[in-house]
Amino acid sequence: MNIRTSKLMQILVMCTAITLVAGSATTANAAAKKTITCYKGKVVKKVTAVSPKCPTGYSTKKPVVKATPKPTATAATKAGSVAFQGTYKGKISILFGDSFLQVTKVDATGTGNVGGLSSMSGTASAAPASQCDGFDGKGVISGGGNSLNLTFDSTSQGCADSDSAPASVTLKGTAKITGGTGKFAGASGTLTVKGSFDINSKGIANTTESTSFTLDLSGNITTK
Repeated sequence: MNIRTSKLMQILVMCTAITLVAGSATTANAAAKKTITCYKGKVVKKVTAVSPKCPTGYSTKKPVVKATPKPTATAATKAGSVAFQGTYKGKISILFGDSFLQVTKVDATGTGNVGGLSSMSGTASAAPASQCDGFDGKGVISGGGNSLNLTFDSTSQGCADSDSAPASVTLKGTAKITGGTGKFAGASGTLTVKGSFDINSKGIANTTESTSFTLDLSGNITTK
């Protein structure tokens, strides 16, 4: 080996050594650095340094996310049934015939657990042959853009405390729910009916009377 070749080999060995030392230093520096995660509300930042620190206002403590509570299911969503109990008070208009009695108008306001259905309207008719007789009747209770349609069952009765007017009449029986509107669209069920009104006039044929009345409704509304 000549002197020139020997020097060339020395240069190559030196370059290789420098490269190895530089690579080792880079690896050592990289290993010395650390990365931390910093939080500020919903903002997340990562900081890498030999002695990493979170920026002002940030913390390495991850915020606890509170779970949003689920809304409690109502009776309607659980079982498709809504409890109903209300008292309606107002006026009814009565037309007396030779052998019949017709309620031509009902206008009443309800209180209690009525689901916002605070207004009542309706009609009814009867052909009394004794002090207790059946009657036909239909009504609507409504409010807040919702309504229920009611039809009195054939077993419902009106009983007078006298066989001639003036008299006090007690109503009892059941009313079937035959649909509705709004949140009660397609509703069904049966409500118990109890009520009363007074006939203050003599009930002469072809005369009318407007009198006060009270009607209690209770039961469950089955919703769709």
